[in-house]
Amino acid sequence: MKNVAILGSTGSIGRNSLEVIKNLPEQFRVTYLTANKNIDLLQKQIAQVHPRGVVVLDPCNASVLRKVLDETTEVHSGEEGLLEVVRRADVDIVISSLVGFAGLAPTIEAVKHRKTVALANKETLVVAGQLITSLVKEYRVRLVPIDSEHSAVMQCLVGEDPSHVAKLILTASGGPFLNRPVEDFDAITVEEALNHPNWSMGKKITIDSATLMNKGLEVIEAHWLFDLPPERIEVVIHPQSIIHSMVEFIDGSLKAQMGLPDMKIPIQYALTYPARSPMNGRRIDFAELSSMTFFKPDRKKFRSLQIAYDVLSLGGTTPAAMNAANEVAVDAFLDRKISFKRIPELIEKAIVSHKGVSSPDLKDIVETDASTRKYVRSLI
Repeated sequence: MKNVAILGSTGSIGRNSLEVIKNLPEQFRVTYLTANKNIDLLQKQIAQVHPRGVVVLDPCNASVLRKVLDETTEVHSGEEGLLEVVRRADVDIVISSLVGFAGLAPTIEAVKHRKTVALANKETLVVAGQLITSLVKEYRVRLVPIDSEHSAVMQCLVGEDPSHVAKLILTASGGPFLNRPVEDFDAITVEEALNHPNWSMGKKITIDSATLMNKGLEVIEAHWLFDLPPERIEVVIHPQSIIHSMVEFIDGSLKAQMGLPDMKIPIQYALTYPARSPMNGRRIDFAELSSMTFFKPDRKKFRSLQIAYDVLSLGGTTPAAMNAANEVAVDAFLDRKISFKRIPELIEKAIVSHKGVSSPDLKDIVETDASTRKYVRSLI
């Protein structure tokens, strides 16, 4: 029996994680849940899984929750609450699914306390990939990706010699604006951008998918997870989202991991790795699958993807600046303060103005994040 802490339990990954764990009661027990502000849903989750404690990032909401829960459930608040939970002895696995930069500090703390980390927060590796991978080696912990693309690559690499890998091929659905002319991007509404054709996800990641920044973040994440340079990490548009990623080997053969677009599959694999457990759900019916298509992404139309490749080559604190600028720009778009088209424009301006540190420590990364956010907000 493994004890699990879910960071971000009210989000899409958190909700799916609870569904997975519910179906594997003899293998996993939820000991801690964390949320930002959605205490109504958090209360329902508490009633379902009876965790030993919860963390609410917003202190006011934490105070409200303390008044309605009995004393058997601990209630912590803020970032210190997150750090406290991942240190606990009654946590074996930390599902890190907080949105954005907020996931960095608790992920580092989990690694330092030798927890297995099931990582859904791609921004952690984007902003601090060198630091995280060094800590993972130092503390000899297991870092398992939850992202469907990186889970797919990991599954394709089982039993393979890493030196035999020629390149990784990450698939992308192309998002809701795959066939929309770039000239019309100024008119894109928030509602249109949130209408993803294949996946049901949180707002931030859905907007990132619409700009293809999400795929750019995944390229950077793949670089750190699988130790390959950017020129050996390829992105291909695959609108049906059946193949989640592929690995090409030096002899020209390819492995692909396939499945319906259901996040419960990579979540369960991350929890049970290297084993597999039965899962109920729909399966691919190849007789009904009319076609699978593939083509190159347009990096001029979707500039965010090219920005991510450029930033990966620059390294240092530049990825942290890109990530901070993107988070602020996406929030501004969701708040209807800027147009969809301005998201990559703001990111590029932030990168140009950034004075990078080539070998950053955590302090450098945190300072880059704060200063970049301030700069982009001033532009908005």
